[in-house]
Amino acid sequence: MVKLPQIRLQSQMAQIQIQTTEGKQQIYQPQAELTIQQPKAELSIRTTPGKLKIDQTQAWEDMNLMHISKRNQRFAQEGENALMQGIARRARQGNELMKIENGGNPFVSQALQNGHESMKSLAIQFIPTHFSVKTSYQPAKVHIEVQTNKPVIDATVRKPEFSYQPGKVETNVKQQQNLEISFTNLRV
Repeated sequence: MVKLPQIRLQSQMAQIQIQTTEGKQQIYQPQAELTIQQPKAELSIRTTPGKLKIDQTQAWEDMNLMHISKRNQRFAQEGENALMQGIARRARQGNELMKIENGGNPFVSQALQNGHESMKSLAIQFIPTHFSVKTSYQPAKVHIEVQTNKPVIDATVRKPEFSYQPGKVETNVKQQQNLEISFTNLRV
């Protein structure tokens, strides 16, 4: 058997090792500081009270219950009217007697007039007349004023906080390349 010369090659590939550390990013948002104050509204209410007026003077007078000065005034007026009527009657009767020659009998007619009192009327005197009580009403008035106040808002904005840790990539040679050559059955 013939031995042939041989060249043997044995190779080993290089291997690269990659180690990765991931980057880290953190974001923190602090809460904003917020204060809100709402001042109270200013409210004022003014009321003008209502007025009711009742005048029952006429009703009292109709029932013959009046103030003494009014009663005196009425009696004075009635007395003056009666006086004037008496003067007018006497003047008229005097004229009739002066003209007796014109005929008639003024003595008899005047005796009949003056000798009998006139009939008095019988009527209920203590009931007031219709609508003798006078009323007037002025309604109440309400004035409302409202002054609104805007809210007082105080806001403090806070910026976000960032923290960043960069990632890294490390490469190494895990295994070196290698080539081994061997010869067999060589003749030198």
